[in-house]
Amino acid sequence: MIAIASDHAGFHYKEKVKAYLKQHGIVFKDFGTMTMDSVDYPDFAHAASEAVSTGECEQGIIVCGTGIGVSIVANKHKGVRAAACESVTAAVLSRKHNNANVLCFGERLVGWGVAEDMIDAFLHTNFEAGRHTRRVEKIHSLTGR
Repeated sequence: MIAIASDHAGFHYKEKVKAYLKQHGIVFKDFGTMTMDSVDYPDFAHAASEAVSTGECEQGIIVCGTGIGVSIVANKHKGVRAAACESVTAAVLSRKHNNANVLCFGERLVGWGVAEDMIDAFLHTNFEAGRHTRRVEKIHSLTGR
């Protein structure tokens, strides 16, 4: 299951993410926001990230205006490795090299075509492991999260 969330600045793309996931038969849980009304992005990023942290969801996709704020919030959660991406290459490498489990991006920065390609790449790219495993393990061992 994929956790999805957004603030008001990412609401339109979150709705498009839902349609994309439905079209591809991918199960998801929407952690909000549910309207375009102004909200505080940490509230929704925390909820989706906690679902990934606890194992309720395997991965997450969180959208805001830039993808930066929600990625900062997501990375506060134990076991979450969120990547703020603006290109397909970044999304692919976040999976291959960092074993990222939450994709963050900004509705104000990324065209929908690129966002859709990033989602596809993120969901279908595997972690390369090998030398990257040692590095990813250090992320959580040094922070305790």
